[in-house]
Amino acid sequence: MQENSNYKSGFISIIGRPNVGKSTFLNRVIGQKIAIMSDKPQTTRNKIQGVLTREQSQMIFIDTPGIHKPKHKLGEFMIKVSKNTLREVDVIMFMVNAEQGLGKGDEFILELLEGTQTPVFLVVNKIDQIHPDEIVGIIDSYKSKYNFAEIIPISALQGNNVDNLLEVIEKYLPQGPQYYPADQVTDHPERFIISELIREKVLHLTREEIPHSIAVVIDRIKRDDENENMIRVQATIMVERDSQKGIVIGKRGALLKEVGSLARKDIELLLGSKVYLELWVKVQKDWRNKSTHLRDFGYREDEY
Repeated sequence: MQENSNYKSGFISIIGRPNVGKSTFLNRVIGQKIAIMSDKPQTTRNKIQGVLTREQSQMIFIDTPGIHKPKHKLGEFMIKVSKNTLREVDVIMFMVNAEQGLGKGDEFILELLEGTQTPVFLVVNKIDQIHPDEIVGIIDSYKSKYNFAEIIPISALQGNNVDNLLEVIEKYLPQGPQYYPADQVTDHPERFIISELIREKVLHLTREEIPHSIAVVIDRIKRDDENENMIRVQATIMVERDSQKGIVIGKRGALLKEVGSLARKDIELLLGSKVYLELWVKVQKDWRNKSTHLRDFGYREDEY
């Protein structure tokens, strides 16, 4: 572990409305996919910690679920996760979408931030999507609502100004130990990342009511008995209704097969090994409103 007396370390919460690019930023900074990305809001459900180790610092980023008005117990859980992280970090990154500008959702988050003693950065993301002349006006609209410690425009997708943001964050971190080994990029177990990679593919390939009605449970991960270079992964995709099961499976199993094919490629990159992926689809009616199912599927309030 790091023993340099000038070494800095700390925790940074990434907070913002759904779909502002928090997961894209995290994957960019960490250098590999640990948070799933989708054009659908509320993709992130648990807080995901990404670890960036530099020569003089270690930054632990916490990607939180997008803050929104909850409609079910799962939604309430997601908001609780986001709010709880504000009390345990050294820097809060309030990320906004330059394309959308200030909205009611942003104002709700700024109300949550009132009174916090933690430095709050305004990070204006997706600047590659707007004309440079628009940036000043967008920043001014947020500055009138809150006294930010720093204001930094970036493009998480293209990497514009991200290095500068990291340099500024490092200045705000306290002196501290290296919490994680230098080669560790997340605190989540492989089972969690694998389940998220599978869920991401379902999100990409389905529409309408499906995305927020699914959970993925990893039933088994084991090395193949006959081929030690092969890892077998068995997983179940949970849905809430029989009609959703039919959609996820697809005509003659075509959609489920495509989910498996795309997910397997990402899982092989993660594990560095050939993967044999088996997927099932199971109906668990109204699971998002049942605390026991939420716990079974990995959404545990007592961990936050």
